[in-house]
Amino acid sequence: MSEAQGRRQASRQVLFASLWLTLLVLAVKVWIGWATQALSLVAESLHTLIDSFSILLSVISVSSSFSERTGWGHGKLEATMTLLLVAFLGFACLSILAVSASQLEAIASRSTDLLPVKINPLLLQVLGVVMAISFCVAAFELYEARVLESATLRFSANHLFQDAWLMILVLVGLVGVSWGYTWIDPALGIVMVVTAVISCWRVLNWQIPSLMHQIAIAPEALAQTIHQVEGITHCYAINSRGIVGRQVFVEMHLILHPECIGIARSIAERVERAIRERYGPAKVVIYIDSIGGKDKRSNTSS
Repeated sequence: MSEAQGRRQASRQVLFASLWLTLLVLAVKVWIGWATQALSLVAESLHTLIDSFSILLSVISVSSSFSERTGWGHGKLEATMTLLLVAFLGFACLSILAVSASQLEAIASRSTDLLPVKINPLLLQVLGVVMAISFCVAAFELYEARVLESATLRFSANHLFQDAWLMILVLVGLVGVSWGYTWIDPALGIVMVVTAVISCWRVLNWQIPSLMHQIAIAPEALAQTIHQVEGITHCYAINSRGIVGRQVFVEMHLILHPECIGIARSIAERVERAIRERYGPAKVVIYIDSIGGKDKRSNTSS
């Protein structure tokens, strides 16, 4: 129990730190993008916004137990926030695409109706520092993901790395704009919008299972699978949610044979393995009830 809770607390702390640093990076990008009228930087900021929202959902999920939120994951508030984010991203992406297309058309026709990109070496240096911070946060999350064996941290780190690499591309583009290649900024803006849509879909694809609240697997079917593991005399209070084949969240209470109390952890691992082999990726919380009435909790995931 202490090991599982320790990992959960450590993951929460890492996610909290990553969230605040990512929000700081987002604020700087939006401020510089608005001040310089750089469409590519504004569009790239959408990636950081998506990463921040994904980390926020992960913080909420990790901070709450299964039973506290009627199942792992998120409630109506988080679902509403997700819909609002998608609506905002849709509006922002369409707006940036429209402005970028008009800018490219103006450049092609040599029109004077252009939005000047006001970039200077100092702002480029600030953006370079922001990019370095993103890389450091991503590397830190990836390291902690390996230490804590956390799929959530690994997913977040991969997205932050993607954001940092895209920032390098934007920086190179802004340098090109400062040299007179003005078409680079609107062209990169279109590219950033397309990649933002893909990034948003990946985040939603990861988070959707935890947004689902209906029963994923019948308790009777789970009980049948659980009883295949030796040493279990009874299982009860079985709950499950998510999407079978994508990600399933399971909680249960087990009563073990008195002679098997000493290998409770091994039995919990076998139960988790049996569920995963039959239903696919799963996160499992197991409460093992001892004879004295104390609960021992085993938290496993894949």
